Amino acid sequence: MHPPNSTQPVSPIEQPNSLRPLTCCAIVESDQWAKAHFFIACSTFEPLKHHGIHMAGNRESIIEQVTAIAERVGASEGIEIVNVEFVGGGRNRVLRLFIDRFPPDGQPVPLQNPSGVTLEDCELISHQVGTIIDIEDVIPGEAYKLEVSSPGVDRKLIRLIDFQRFTGHQAKVTLKPPDADGPQTHLVGVLKGVAGNVIQLEAGGPGQTVDFPFEQVLKASLMFRW
Repeated sequence: MHPPNSTQPVSPIEQPNSLRPLTCCAIVESDQWAKAHFFIACSTFEPLKHHGIHMAGNRESIIEQVTAIAERVGASEGIEIVNVEFVGGGRNRVLRLFIDRFPPDGQPVPLQNPSGVTLEDCELISHQVGTIIDIEDVIPGEAYKLEVSSPGVDRKLIRLIDFQRFTGHQAKVTLKPPDADGPQTHLVGVLKGVAGNVIQLEAGGPGQTVDFPFEQVLKASLMFRW
């Protein structure tokens, strides 16, 4: 185990010659190593050169294709794909995959160990997904950087099952306004569970709960308790 706030280099992942990995690193960051950790494996790839013509791909299409590939790879390893992002332009494009391992059958995630993913998991997904993306020519054009990481302690809550899994954890939630001209509602509290598609949040004091449907959630994320 590495000490807090340290950067430990990782040997380059073996890839086919056509991928030409330029960099590969792993970063481990934590203010309190015993309570929280964040892993990231990153590589920069040059696209394959083809005699044919690339079909123009938009970000939404690329994200959909990468998500399908990553879910296929992760399923065989017991790893879940939490989110996929594709940002930047030109040679500064970054493809980010957030992965995790969860308790079975939607059981709550332990408070003191919110992420079950390891550095080895990040390296494995980076290697396998990066290889398939290049072979299937999912991302045409300039070079891009692939980052695979755990979601971190302030992870986004994107799906309904996320609110169920993180029952007992503190979260901040922004609700959509009831009408187009109305204000957003901002809540901070402890997730108490999910019934159907209704989320219950303890906010404002012990025993004071707010119920709202999942469809009303604009954005939500965990708030780690130091």
